[in-house]
Amino acid sequence: MAEAKVEVGDRVIDSVAALDDLIGQVAKAQELFKAYSQEQVDAIFRAAALKANENRIPLAQLAFNETGMGILEDKVVKNHYASEEIYHKYKDAKTCGIIQEDVANGLKIVAEPLGVLAGVIPTTNPTSTVIFKSLIALKTRNAIIFSPHPRAVKSTIAAAKIMRDAAVATGAPQDIIGWIDTPTLELTSHLMQHPKVASILATGGPGMVRAAYTSGKPAIGVGAGNVAVVIDETADLKMAVSSVILSKTFDNGMICASEQSVILVDEIYDTAIKEFDHRGVYFVNDKEKQKLGAVIFQNGKLNAKIVGQSAATIAEMAGFKIPEGKKILGVKEEKYDPQSPFAFEKLSPVLTFYKADDFAHATDIAYQLVMLAGAGHSSALYTDERRSERIDAFAKRLPTGRIIINSPSSHGGIGDLYNFRLDPSLTIGCGSWGNNSTSENVGMKHLLNYKTVAARRENMLWFKIPPKIY
Repeated sequence: MAEAKVEVGDRVIDSVAALDDLIGQVAKAQELFKAYSQEQVDAIFRAAALKANENRIPLAQLAFNETGMGILEDKVVKNHYASEEIYHKYKDAKTCGIIQEDVANGLKIVAEPLGVLAGVIPTTNPTSTVIFKSLIALKTRNAIIFSPHPRAVKSTIAAAKIMRDAAVATGAPQDIIGWIDTPTLELTSHLMQHPKVASILATGGPGMVRAAYTSGKPAIGVGAGNVAVVIDETADLKMAVSSVILSKTFDNGMICASEQSVILVDEIYDTAIKEFDHRGVYFVNDKEKQKLGAVIFQNGKLNAKIVGQSAATIAEMAGFKIPEGKKILGVKEEKYDPQSPFAFEKLSPVLTFYKADDFAHATDIAYQLVMLAGAGHSSALYTDERRSERIDAFAKRLPTGRIIINSPSSHGGIGDLYNFRLDPSLTIGCGSWGNNSTSENVGMKHLLNYKTVAARRENMLWFKIPPKIY
């Protein structure tokens, strides 16, 4: 009688030995998976996306209950985005065998998977990031092993199990997706440095991303966001204010592409402040500002306890109350240097406001803020699009991978919502500005090796006609 097969993914992975066993099984699964046809891969990709979307609400509830961060309904939206938007973006993409061919010039491009991926998952977006990384891994015939954040272990594993089971039920090898049950720095480092791991997809804090890049393995990591937004005197002010508030309140400001500072040109400053106040921003007074600064930054870094909390909760933590209906804590600031806690990424509904003399001054402030703590990520500009010279000047000055024009930066930066040519992604690269390997929205193409098959073709040989022909 044959011995029953033990599912490696359902064992408790809480030691180096257990992790080594898991990696070995996942590597074997990937060896099988890389021989699958495009039709098989597409069927698995579709089934996993459908199952993820089907579970978008319970997964959101689990993440919300476990982390205590953000807004439940917005987490549902993120799970929906990570499954449906990613599926529709890549459902027709070729990822197996010959994906491009130019017969006349003798050129073929053959796609091959990378192998086993290490997926580092943040506490801010635990389920949606797992869905996203699982789908692009499955579409490219890679296997993936997830390292959850300690504060989001249950929800991360639940999402990974849903993706694995859906893939396996549609024909994928049994251990194509795995995870660490008890994440520690030791286990995460061991995973990233393991000889059978081909590449790392790291989403998380700067320390974890830095560890990924120093692991000795190819890594795709992301940098911190400190999105600076300029609103100039030609902008549609009501649209701009509405867009900023829509974006900044989404999931209580935890998306790394959300606005952190708004720079207003002097000509519209007072009118804009009134509009922000009317739309739900509570502007703190000097005493409250001092208390707020002490609670959002502690020991030189962001206080994790405020991340993803509501404006009212953060105000209460700081020792003051805000009127009912106010959704964002607004801080009027003049400093944009390391001495100001409000000049950094806050991952919460706390928004800093600056006054600039004119557009050039506003652009310079935005540059200073981005360079302080968000180089390479995203920046935004609200202006009259007919003033193309302003857009061009802003884009030239700001060292960010995404220059978002007249759009909410949270939703605009992740792609495919306010601009269909910007690839949808929950892993946003910051390029060399942010010490990342890519400045693009990470997607399917980053998880493939490409073989270029070049057949011999004779280039045209030029000759000179003699002056006289006999």
